[in-house]
Amino acid sequence: MSNATSAHTIRPDEAAHFGKLAADWWNPKGSSAMLHKLNPVRLGFIRDAIDAHFGSDSRGVKPLAGRKALDVGCGAGLLCEPLARLGAEVTGVDAAEENIAAARVHAQGSGLSIDYRCGDVGQLGLAGYDLVTSMEVIEHVADKPAFVGALEAALAPGGLMILSTPNRTTRSRLLLVEGAEGLGMVPKGTHHWDDFITPVELHDLLDSAGLKMGNPLGIAWSVSRGLHLSDDLALNYIVTATRG
Repeated sequence: MSNATSAHTIRPDEAAHFGKLAADWWNPKGSSAMLHKLNPVRLGFIRDAIDAHFGSDSRGVKPLAGRKALDVGCGAGLLCEPLARLGAEVTGVDAAEENIAAARVHAQGSGLSIDYRCGDVGQLGLAGYDLVTSMEVIEHVADKPAFVGALEAALAPGGLMILSTPNRTTRSRLLLVEGAEGLGMVPKGTHHWDDFITPVELHDLLDSAGLKMGNPLGIAWSVSRGLHLSDDLALNYIVTATRG
């Protein structure tokens, strides 16, 4: 992606917003409580996608052994650490210095070696990653085509990309923005509904970058099951992408 990766994708106000949450990121009952509930659901999808794409044994504990993984918009490392435990050599990138500092401290305390970097993914010259993940990030970036182009540039031949993001629907505005933020379940200012991206829009962005999108799965919520994978894409969805 020649000039796509030269564009800046970071919104300073978004980086500042999430940077303020850094100290509380690993508190499962703090401001990032929803992420802690979301993470096991994402990990279930990610593990299945890894096994399907790379042909790894679903019973194996380190399906990413010998592989490189990149998590973009990593926050304080909530996904990087599980990826490292799955055997990957992990790089985490985030726009907020505070998040990277918190991530480094937590990884050290967990005995994990993770390469954390602060900056714009398109400016860091990253390449050759077998797995590229970016969870709940694309809705926060300044230039979505440039961001997808930077993710594609980081992906190794034969690699796997996994993205998750809120869908732009009436229900997501009511529940994720007005509901979750209004009730204090998510910090105010976290979501901007106009920046949410539909599966069709994401498909077109990925296609323009030479990537083929898999069938998305929704991340839904119910009283009986909490957050779970679902065919209902109305709130949030997670999807794979590979080179076409």
